[in-house]
Amino acid sequence: MTYFDSTSAFEKDFDEQTNDEDFLIALQLQNQFDKEEKENEEQLDKVTQIHPMNVVDKQWELIDPNPDIYTLFQQFNHQFFYGKLDSVYVEWSICYYRRGGECRIALSASYLTLRPRKDLVETLLHEMIHAYLFVTHNNRDRDGHGPEFLKHMVRINDITGASITVYHSFHDEYDHLHGHWWRCTGPCRQWKPFYGYVKRSMNLLPSNRDRWWGK
Repeated sequence: MTYFDSTSAFEKDFDEQTNDEDFLIALQLQNQFDKEEKENEEQLDKVTQIHPMNVVDKQWELIDPNPDIYTLFQQFNHQFFYGKLDSVYVEWSICYYRRGGECRIALSASYLTLRPRKDLVETLLHEMIHAYLFVTHNNRDRDGHGPEFLKHMVRINDITGASITVYHSFHDEYDHLHGHWWRCTGPCRQWKPFYGYVKRSMNLLPSNRDRWWGK
């Protein structure tokens, strides 16, 4: 019995042409992907050449504008804090301490996620210095920026090119988000850094339930 191929020569040519077009499209996409990957690597090389450990170079805003805070924390812990912060937690939500010696760094998503990457990095490093002093010296004074804090602040700024400061500079956004203000009538009006002002995002009157009330 003789069998005949029912596929016409036109259909075969069409299939071959379609396969060739699909291959060309895939090849173009791969070339585009390789080009973009090479450009990203070149940008990263430029950053590291400018400053080997520069964490606030403007190129980072293009390469990694929304970094993962957990990855940053682990990286900074080993680069700048000798791995001493393995027991510290970082999360979105000011560095605070819990009973039992637990330390957490809670970053405010409301005014950090919309700001430049540089502000997030410098705020995280600022709070990590507080956490480091707590872990190594049991220093629980978050409002204190004494010689030890300043020593590590200068050390990390010199290494990274960052501009970590004693106080954060983005007060306008903070004031906008914390629209309810009060001011005490006692001696705290003369105390730095807040001079008796309490600012909150909710209309919640200060009371003896606040941990600082007795001071």
